[in-house]
Amino acid sequence: MSSTRQLKYSKLIQKELSEIFQRDKRGILENAFVTLADVKMSPDLSVAKVYISMMLAKDKQKTLENINLRKKEIRHALGEKIGKQVRIIPELIFYIDEVEENAQRMDDLLKNLHIPPTDKTKPGV
Repeated sequence: MSSTRQLKYSKLIQKELSEIFQRDKRGILENAFVTLADVKMSPDLSVAKVYISMMLAKDKQKTLENINLRKKEIRHALGEKIGKQVRIIPELIFYIDEVEENAQRMDDLLKNLHIPPTDKTKPGV
């Protein structure tokens, strides 16, 4: 269970990282459309787990690798934005968020199920 402080901090990190990725002057994302699905903070606020949704990205793993290679730059940009509001700029750990994709996959599976109608004329049915 996250504390109120963790939740406030995670919303701040999510908002600021979203702006950093939206502007992406550094070319980190290489034109991939990325949204930040969620940010979870450690209890001591020193680590932020950032879940990224890449619905339209061609090579998600490569995009994640690019983000991880430039993690120091991203953290620095985050520090410039929130440095006066917080004591610690958290360590960033990026994950691919697959919740939307899994939901889409489940929808597709359910749509493609062939369930024959029940025969109400048979006794015991």
